[in-house]
Amino acid sequence: MPADAQSGDSVFAACLRLFYRYPLAIRRHYAEHRYGSLVLMNRAAGRARFFVLIMEWDDLFVIRPWDRRDAGRVAIRRDEPVSDDIREAIESAVPVPRDGTLLGWMDGYKVQALVAVYGRLTEPWDDPAAVPGVLVMPFAGSQPADWPPLTDSPLDGGRLWQYLERGHLADLTAVAARRPGSVYWVPGQDGRAGGWAGARIVVTERMSTDKFWLPAGVYTDRVALREGTPLWTAGQLLALPGVIDLGARRVAAVT
Repeated sequence: MPADAQSGDSVFAACLRLFYRYPLAIRRHYAEHRYGSLVLMNRAAGRARFFVLIMEWDDLFVIRPWDRRDAGRVAIRRDEPVSDDIREAIESAVPVPRDGTLLGWMDGYKVQALVAVYGRLTEPWDDPAAVPGVLVMPFAGSQPADWPPLTDSPLDGGRLWQYLERGHLADLTAVAARRPGSVYWVPGQDGRAGGWAGARIVVTERMSTDKFWLPAGVYTDRVALREGTPLWTAGQLLALPGVIDLGARRVAAVT
């Protein structure tokens, strides 16, 4: 066994725990393989690195870099050695909620802010700079005292998952997908980061369940609010190009 390789048993067990504990991060691949994949973020020396962990079968995981050009796929099995860099990538990483996840920051039963997750799995020809991310989007016009206590890097330290476990965040993804004409994604207009920088969400009508209620209005990227970007009305935003009705997505694509 190479000097930098150890038994894969504990790493395989860590992979199983990730798929068991973080269903909100799992993207199903019905046409490709049986179980699905999730994205992991590992931060070292101030730099975030992303990996894709795939559960191929009961006894096989595969991990690869987010940018397929960085390295090849590495298999992880119980009875096979695993290098230290793969062990560190898995055991120290934080899962990223799957692309398209929409969360609500709760104050009692009221949603005070939206948290949107992006990170479509890349193809080899895609821009490698388009990495996953999380946008914290308070209600437009709200004050910093009302904003969620999430840093500019909500995934760091697993804080996002801690708030989910404590009930401070509600999963709104399926509810928004079932309400065509109620929730719209308005991409940023400067062309950066695939329209995520400066993006907004417009909720056209109050939405509620027995667990939360979401006020109608405009929710804006917290960075834009902090920088004092002029506020647009819901009507002005919905007239912009590239607006997406989140309710038009099939529920199966986000659940």
